[in-house]
Amino acid sequence: MEKTVVHIRKAGPADAPTLNSLIRDAFRDVASRFGLTGENSPKHPSNCTEEWIRTDLSRGITYYIMEKDGEPVGCAAIEQASPELCYLERLAVLPKERRAGFGRALVNNVLLKARTLGAREVGIGIIAQQAELKKWYRKIGFVEGESRDFPHLPFRVTFMRYEL
Repeated sequence: MEKTVVHIRKAGPADAPTLNSLIRDAFRDVASRFGLTGENSPKHPSNCTEEWIRTDLSRGITYYIMEKDGEPVGCAAIEQASPELCYLERLAVLPKERRAGFGRALVNNVLLKARTLGAREVGIGIIAQQAELKKWYRKIGFVEGESRDFPHLPFRVTFMRYEL
């Protein structure tokens, strides 16, 4: 019996095409469910471009890619907003690979990295109507905060935080 090998590695600029594909593919179902398009939500991850990734990397955002048997199945990024606060960004797992613990492992990786950076909190913003996603983050230990409307977004955003 073959053993499945899963690992998380830090991504670099050469990984921009892989990250772009992962993010777009993972968020396509969310965009479809909420009617998000390039016109009404150009900054939604379902509209990700390689240039976004390169810009993020140049701004100091660190991406991680999860590979299963050498093939990318998910990713996540961390942005240090201040010495005390990091943001979990672009958590993405391919639909066919969901419910296998990959998302949780990617979140745990970001939480560990945030701790090593000396942060005290990790924040995330999600579509407020995604009740199942809120529940999932609460199970990990995130606490729901305020929800807000933004003029450039066709949905409310709920902010959640995890105290380290």
